[in-house]
Amino acid sequence: MTEDWQQGGFGLYIHWPFCEAKCPYCDFNSHVTKTIDQRAWRDAYLLELRRYAALTKGRVLNAVFFGGGTPSLMDPETVAEVISEIRTLWPIANDLEITLEANPSSVEAGRFAAFRQAGVSRISMGIQALNDHDLKRLGRLHNTSEALKAFDIARTTFDRVSFDLIYGRQDQSVAEWEAELKQALTLAIDHISLYQLTIENGTAFGDRYAIGKLRGLPDEDLGADLYQKTQEICGAFNMPAYEVSNHARDGAQSRHNLIYWRYGDYIGIGPGAHGRVTLDGQKFATECFSNPTRWLSAVAEGKTERDPTALSKDEQATEFLLMGLRLKEGISLSRYENLTGNALPQSKLEHLSEIGMLNVDSDRLNVTDQGLMVLNAVLEHLMVD
Repeated sequence: MTEDWQQGGFGLYIHWPFCEAKCPYCDFNSHVTKTIDQRAWRDAYLLELRRYAALTKGRVLNAVFFGGGTPSLMDPETVAEVISEIRTLWPIANDLEITLEANPSSVEAGRFAAFRQAGVSRISMGIQALNDHDLKRLGRLHNTSEALKAFDIARTTFDRVSFDLIYGRQDQSVAEWEAELKQALTLAIDHISLYQLTIENGTAFGDRYAIGKLRGLPDEDLGADLYQKTQEICGAFNMPAYEVSNHARDGAQSRHNLIYWRYGDYIGIGPGAHGRVTLDGQKFATECFSNPTRWLSAVAEGKTERDPTALSKDEQATEFLLMGLRLKEGISLSRYENLTGNALPQSKLEHLSEIGMLNVDSDRLNVTDQGLMVLNAVLEHLMVD
């Protein structure tokens, strides 16, 4: 019998928690340290992989993602041993995607070649801006020239390369963003992630914003204009959005991230990593300890995470809705109903369709371009009784 998670696939996320510096906008679980015992971390990852493989024996693995932090700071030998172990523990899909995140400041040609030889098939680069002034404001360690050089190295080494840009930055005009985005899209790229700057509590930017020292951020109207211009330009370059913040040429979508958005199962290994794993028909949410030292010391006992949370069918249906409606393809209404036992309210679907926020076509539900601009409001309306 097919389990629900199989409709989304099966992936593996490995978190490397270390960075060269902490960016002021970043609320990810990343840490700056002078020394890293690469051997200890390699051994810890291998133990955790074996523990989870025993629980998920026989599943076909579709994607692996090394995230962080800055995984390009890992020794290529560490990455090679982890990938080699993964290939012995699970059956591997013919089109297995192995992505590694990299920052331009940690790139050199020999290192990228070694990652490719280790088995990495896709690189995701945190470029974030294409002008030096804004890179400095964002706390990045690279300049534009270094970013473009790193991209050239990646593009000649790997078949698939993506990079991230942040827009809605301080004092950024629509015209400036248009020029920068067009420059990015001329770089023979097949996937790009475009995030509007958000100010998160607990970050350096969050602290500055709270005391009125982070000026020049876009208001709601300018933010909407920037978003619309982004969609327009990417469409013209044959790089349409397939998810709220992600654009790709046909066939170049991130397979690992599609597992999240299609509500498959994924194992999360490493400090602060989250997972969703179905065992004996029950889907569990997992969350690893976020402190790297605590996580590393807990590996020997096989207890690197908080007690897994069993998700009710209603909780699974809600997560499926929240993730799936971020995708342009949307969700299957019957899959939602199979999860929760109840259909989405017909009156709400009709109302949101009438005002141009949703498309309903037989079993398929997706959010329109207009609706994606106010996705949170659409979701809230659908879910509130």
